[in-house]
Amino acid sequence: MKIYFYTGPHCSLCDLADVEIARTSMFSSLTIEKVNIRQSTELYHLYGARIPVLKRDDNNQEIGWPFTTADLEEFLQ
Repeated sequence: MKIYFYTGPHCSLCDLADVEIARTSMFSSLTIEKVNIRQSTELYHLYGARIPVLKRDDNNQEIGWPFTTADLEEFLQ
């Protein structure tokens, strides 16, 4: 499954989200594309106040911080 990980430079919350992602049981089956929202004005306006945000490529569902490993497990099913 492909996941977009919307992030930004020097984002400590994004670092915490990275840890939670690595803890999920589905981690090995994920393709994670990190997207720096500062590379796009549109993305910055959509996600600037919300990062980190994960978005599924298959159904466009999103989950924003804060989330736990359990939240991610549910999101990824």
